[in-house]
Amino acid sequence: MSLTESELLAKVPTGLFINGQWVQGHGERQIQVEDPATGKTLLTIANATADDGLAALTAADNAQAKWAKTSPRERSEILRLTFELVRARSEEFAMLISLEMGKPLAEARGEVTYGNEFLRWFSEEAVRITGRFGSLPEGHGRMLVSKRPVGPAFAITPWNFPLAMATRKIGPAIAAGCTMVVKPAELTPLTTLLLVKTMEEAGLPAGVVNVITTSTSSTTSAPIIADSRLRKITFTGSTEVGRRLLEQSAFQVLKASMELGGNAPFIVFDDANLDAAVEGAMLAKLRNIGQACTAANRFIVHDSVADEFATKLAAKMDALKLGRGVADGTTMGPVINEKARENMQRLVDVTVKEGGDVVTGGESGAGEGYFFKPTVLANVQPGSTILGEEIFGPIAPIVRFKTESQAVELANDTVYGLVSYAFTEDLKRGMRLVESLDTGMTGLNTGLVSNAAAPFGGFKQSGLGREGGIEGIEEYLETKYVMIPATEAID
Repeated sequence: MSLTESELLAKVPTGLFINGQWVQGHGERQIQVEDPATGKTLLTIANATADDGLAALTAADNAQAKWAKTSPRERSEILRLTFELVRARSEEFAMLISLEMGKPLAEARGEVTYGNEFLRWFSEEAVRITGRFGSLPEGHGRMLVSKRPVGPAFAITPWNFPLAMATRKIGPAIAAGCTMVVKPAELTPLTTLLLVKTMEEAGLPAGVVNVITTSTSSTTSAPIIADSRLRKITFTGSTEVGRRLLEQSAFQVLKASMELGGNAPFIVFDDANLDAAVEGAMLAKLRNIGQACTAANRFIVHDSVADEFATKLAAKMDALKLGRGVADGTTMGPVINEKARENMQRLVDVTVKEGGDVVTGGESGAGEGYFFKPTVLANVQPGSTILGEEIFGPIAPIVRFKTESQAVELANDTVYGLVSYAFTEDLKRGMRLVESLDTGMTGLNTGLVSNAAAPFGGFKQSGLGREGGIEGIEEYLETKYVMIPATEAID
């Protein structure tokens, strides 16, 4: 039997989770978590101060030594049981994601499946942490190389994927034997709170994962980052904030992983299957209402097919039904808040002034909530403002090219390098693109690249390190080398 919205919200903790206890924060005001489709408050939750943040770090530090000594199998089983519980309650998590973030319920279900896979994946990786033993090249000794948890970690997660961004960080930390303080985004903290409550049910010991929700992110985070007990920071968000966090973490020389901004090119060649390219574009552009670092940001389309591509893409966008994510029939929800909607309008207006044409959309939706109509902009000129910014919304600017080298030059003309997409039926060209595009990930004839078993991360100012895959757990491990002198053979 499915829960009503009020019944579901009643299951969500509203406090901070510190040392295995749900407690109230010491902030002067509580946080009002809003439904972006209506502008109305869903829940009022605790607001952490800097002292609350340090209390959470103390709990993590106190639990670290014991947690590091737990068997890999025990850590694995807690993650696996959490995976099973989330799967059993997938509809509850999907509804909660839809309520606080705005995405359609069908897409929220997809996030639950995707995000939950990180718990299963890292439950399996926990028992596969290995080292090596061998002779030194000179023959005068042996080397023993092992891995150990880096220590207490601080995870700062974004608002756009409230389950997946939490599991992608918590999963490998738990598997590696690290304790953690998690600070979810102020805009969408409810899913993380319900997740950690579920982990508590799965047997997670007190202090291993602590959650602080706060409206004063920088003030609350700074003392944690400056504290010598912290050994790792992981952040997903804008490059601007990532730079500041790296500066702060440099003093303690923290191990850092940063998943930062993107400006993904989506290249369509003249030999592409155009219908497949349009379907891929819808996936790459409008996943999460375009509010994703992996969202296609610049559509670089061959001159001979640009008009047809724009027409077909606009038709697909026109067929979308805007509405509240949990409502029947909704295929696209709102952007996260009024600031985001205003930014969409600014980008459209400036693009038109710079010579672009609105094919469809280009304005706010009617009624309450923060809706913006899905938009296609044609004839966008190279160097236009919109091509240099991370749009983070449902706008698809199309710029034309004539040669492969020109397409690659346009694609690489950015400080970011997270993901790229390319559609072509020419296998040799496809392999050339894989080598020439300066991004950490590429979708070749597909608009979807994310998978828990694959390394997620980028080049240049899109970040440091990788999440997911066999690489993901390495971000929470340190390497220990022991030299063992050779001994004389026994007669």
